[in-house]
Amino acid sequence: MVNFNEAIQRRGTNSIKWDSIEKTYQKKDLLPLWIADMDFKAPLAVQEALAEFVSQGIYGYSFAPDSLYESIINWQKNRHNYELTKEETLFNSGVVPSIAAAIHAYSSVGDAILVNDPVYPPFSATVKDAKRTLVRSPLLKMNGQFEFDFDDLEKKMQTHTIKLFILCNPHNPGGRVWTRAELQKIGLLCKQYGVLIVSDEIHQDLILPSYTFHSFQTVDPSFADFSIVLAAPTKTFNLASIKNSMIFIKNKELRKTMLALQHEWRFDEINTFGYIATEAAYREGAEWLDDLLPFLAHQVQIVRDHFKEHLPQVEVMIPQGTYLMWLDFSAFELSDSQLQDILIEKAGVVLNYGYTFGPHGRQHIRLNIACQEEILKEGLTRLTNAFKE
Repeated sequence: MVNFNEAIQRRGTNSIKWDSIEKTYQKKDLLPLWIADMDFKAPLAVQEALAEFVSQGIYGYSFAPDSLYESIINWQKNRHNYELTKEETLFNSGVVPSIAAAIHAYSSVGDAILVNDPVYPPFSATVKDAKRTLVRSPLLKMNGQFEFDFDDLEKKMQTHTIKLFILCNPHNPGGRVWTRAELQKIGLLCKQYGVLIVSDEIHQDLILPSYTFHSFQTVDPSFADFSIVLAAPTKTFNLASIKNSMIFIKNKELRKTMLALQHEWRFDEINTFGYIATEAAYREGAEWLDDLLPFLAHQVQIVRDHFKEHLPQVEVMIPQGTYLMWLDFSAFELSDSQLQDILIEKAGVVLNYGYTFGPHGRQHIRLNIACQEEILKEGLTRLTNAFKE
């Protein structure tokens, strides 16, 4: 059993999560519960594989071995019932770069690209940076969870000639794990209106007990004709710095287009540490992950109980996946700048501000619960005391 409550000193390690915030806010002793980065050691098998490579002392050119492909293919089949081949598996440095690549590969300047609202901020930023037209479809909040507004989605597809729809599954920041029926409906809409799906599934392994994840292309085999899937071991096993992710493309023409772009941009190689850590994680990390998920569920319950008892004005969206929680502070009738000021100046806690996730994220914050229980409770206490004042 992995001890996820082991105290680990991350300050002074050039950690964005821990070491950048003092400079950003010009304030000491801030507690970071923000960026999607876990305060846990990677699986021991990953540590050992990397240490073995480092110890041999030569870091020349390397290639992706067949054993790496096998580990990815077996993981997707065994964990998600997703059948893949080596040819259908491409590599890139990260999911966000892969989103950028997809935008450039499958659309042109000015084309309309659809995202939900709220959603992971790089979706909209990458669309804008590529000089495409950003179209947002707000999610509905029903029974404390996000749902698609299918009427709005179809209306946007009818009126904007949408080229791509960037899907977030599981959803960030809401933690929603979309059902097979919902994904089926999304697929049929995109098929009807000729929209390519780019499915960001980086949180696919972080599914909390009693929920089931469905990779988009497993819902209906025909959906592979107009979709690509983005995945990575980095969120699952806390490996963000190794810079490795996969692009799964079954359709030969879509794959040919992406390969041509990778060749043109010269980003079809990944650093060796990424290859090694990915294979080790997928081969030997399952037990570590199976220990992690109930720990995260316990953290969710701590947050839920804390706000219910101490600050019931805050509406807590209970995640079905990820280690992120979406908190609604709108009952306090504060502006986003006022909310940020309380969090930093009074609570001394750094979280992700909801407005960065889109217009419908205003007066919300995103909380990262992937930390030691003591740190989470300290952050919740700080936050509660600040708002009680």
